[in-house]
Amino acid sequence: MDAYLIFSNENIWSEIWPELSLALGALFVLGLDLFRKPGSSTSLCGLVAIGFQAILLGVHLFDYLVWHHTFDRDTFSGMLTQGIQGDVMRSFFLFSSLLVSVLGNQYLKNKSLRSGEFHHLTMLATAGLMLLSQSNNFVMLFVSLETVAICFYTLVAYNRNSSKSLEAGIKYLIFGALSSSLLLFGIVLLYGVGSSPEAWGAVFDGAEGQDPLGFQYIGNLIEANPDHLLLRAGVVLIIAGIAFKIGAAPFQIWVADVYHGSPMPITAFLAVSSKAAGFFVLISLVNGPFLGMCDFLLPLFGFVATFTILFGNLASCAQQNLKRMLGLSGVAHAGYLLVAVMASMHFAGDSDRAIWVLFFYLFTYLLASFCVFGVMSLARLEDETDHEFFHYENLAKKHPWMGFVLVCGIGSLAGIPPFAGFIAKLLLISVAFEAKLYFSLSVMIIGVAISIYYYFGWIREITFHPKPSFSDDNDQNSPVIWEKGSYGLFKPCMISLAIISLVLGIWQGPFGDAF
Repeated sequence: MDAYLIFSNENIWSEIWPELSLALGALFVLGLDLFRKPGSSTSLCGLVAIGFQAILLGVHLFDYLVWHHTFDRDTFSGMLTQGIQGDVMRSFFLFSSLLVSVLGNQYLKNKSLRSGEFHHLTMLATAGLMLLSQSNNFVMLFVSLETVAICFYTLVAYNRNSSKSLEAGIKYLIFGALSSSLLLFGIVLLYGVGSSPEAWGAVFDGAEGQDPLGFQYIGNLIEANPDHLLLRAGVVLIIAGIAFKIGAAPFQIWVADVYHGSPMPITAFLAVSSKAAGFFVLISLVNGPFLGMCDFLLPLFGFVATFTILFGNLASCAQQNLKRMLGLSGVAHAGYLLVAVMASMHFAGDSDRAIWVLFFYLFTYLLASFCVFGVMSLARLEDETDHEFFHYENLAKKHPWMGFVLVCGIGSLAGIPPFAGFIAKLLLISVAFEAKLYFSLSVMIIGVAISIYYYFGWIREITFHPKPSFSDDNDQNSPVIWEKGSYGLFKPCMISLAIISLVLGIWQGPFGDAF
């Protein structure tokens, strides 16, 4: 009875009120779409979802900044852990979900697709991502990760009128199942070693009564046996499963095809939230339960980061399709972020600077990605996946606000001043230098230099005069017709993101204090 009361007292539901609110909001949006009158506006569900998530984000930020969310605490018998870094990522995922809903509302209206299921799945995926960022147990990590994956399987194939979207959904399902299998196999190996009777007391003291799948238990086990073959195999398989999620080489084979076929808002969702969740889980593991294998993992991460940076940038140079190019450049960005993970491992928990640099990089990547994918979603093409460089010829003159937003996004992704992406890469170079990761630092600089080629090729098409065959400024003689009319919240939202990216490249304000 006492044990039951202790367990009950640790189930502090108020600590996960944003996730519960999102789940309830998702059910409300789905019910609203189900019972709406035929012929009524399909954007109503989108407006409700946007308003609800904006309010939720504001309340959560107030809760985080003003109330007690400044210290680490465990809830639900150690299954979840809350702290400042987890709260930052929860705000990140809420903000990303809000932007996906804004893009989705415009996209669904243009494609005449139902909005209720889209926003329902987006909100559920966000709740899963927020729980994933608080996971302190491998069971919780796997369940929350699969909750997110199931939502993404459907969202990637959401445009059922496009064969490429359906194909992308099938490919993402197959490779997602493979990554989940690797992850689960690794967890099973760790559990098999940690739950054996020999591990209790014989491996390390004070193990009795601990959860064999808890991060603390696994961390103590690995620290006591860093050379154990099965433990090393389990750790490598778990990292391989996460590498699929973040698109790190050699597990990036799905990225270009899935980005190519996905609806534009979901491409942005995958590029930002899915990647950010994978990196937060990875950095939590290597600085937590896997810290005892730091010497073994650092060379492995160094090889993966080098391969990822070079493959992503070199493959992007050969692409003419912009969605595929952005997917492969996202692979290169995953390589840059792996350098930050390596730097945090080098400091071995003595400094959080590398972690906060990774957070800042993810935030600048969010701003830039939504600027780029937001403008791309306004292009009216026969096949929405066929975005080529020439479609954007002289866009800055035809539609100045679109050109401004797109150039800001591309410039930030390329890491050129005065955009926020430049500061993020500069900070990343700084922490890599402090961690004495000279080889990875050199590869990263080479990768950034290569990326200038394909990013500036796109900027040239946007800002310079087109070829003679498209010299007329009238959209009817242009290779693409751009969406016109009322943009609602979309236009001010995109311009705001571009301005924030520009301002952060010049003045970081309170963000600079963390570095």
